[in-house]
Amino acid sequence: MVEPANALPGRDTPVPVPERHTVLGTPLAPPYPEGAQIADLGMGCFWGPEQTFWRLGAEGGIITTAVGYAGGYTPNPTYEEVCSELTGHTEAVRVVFDPDRISYTEILRIFWEGHDPTQGLRQGNDVGSQYRSMVLYHDEAQREAAEATRDAFQPVLERSGYGPITTEIEPLRAFYFAEHYHQQYLQKNPNGYCGIGGTGASCPIGVVTSDDASSGHAAE
Repeated sequence: MVEPANALPGRDTPVPVPERHTVLGTPLAPPYPEGAQIADLGMGCFWGPEQTFWRLGAEGGIITTAVGYAGGYTPNPTYEEVCSELTGHTEAVRVVFDPDRISYTEILRIFWEGHDPTQGLRQGNDVGSQYRSMVLYHDEAQREAAEATRDAFQPVLERSGYGPITTEIEPLRAFYFAEHYHQQYLQKNPNGYCGIGGTGASCPIGVVTSDDASSGHAAE
């Protein structure tokens, strides 16, 4: 990981964000609907994870999804800068959801089961700090839910022959939207590369309290 003092300086100007989600037709950027909540997650290359969540659709509680960069130091980085490993960012997917239809804990179950959270600075054949697993929480309730589901999933992974979970659980400092061509990439490029892959293990989210399951961050 790059040290903060050695990270690229970035820029003050955000990249332009498309007005609407290519699949869902909803806004990518705030403001989001009243009562909506946000989950920001790193699961490796962000194209596949975003598709995983948008496929749940409105009936599954998903309002919108987007991809971006988070967890590092460089403001408003470019994709090329993130791939240089000199920003500290991971590729992240933003999931904006209706908590009356899907809980934050259910989002976390999909997160844990949707990738291999034991691989450190990589995900499958994608190697580098920009592919590391992260939960970027918005409040203490999200942090507690992330830690509880991680602790519940660890022994399940161990029984399946996997090592310690390396997922970083950190407060979200900023989410920087990725360039327009990355948004809903696999909808625009159906034959595009998707390296997402889980372990086959099931995360037992039933151990999480009902308070944790219903908690989330109100979208701003």
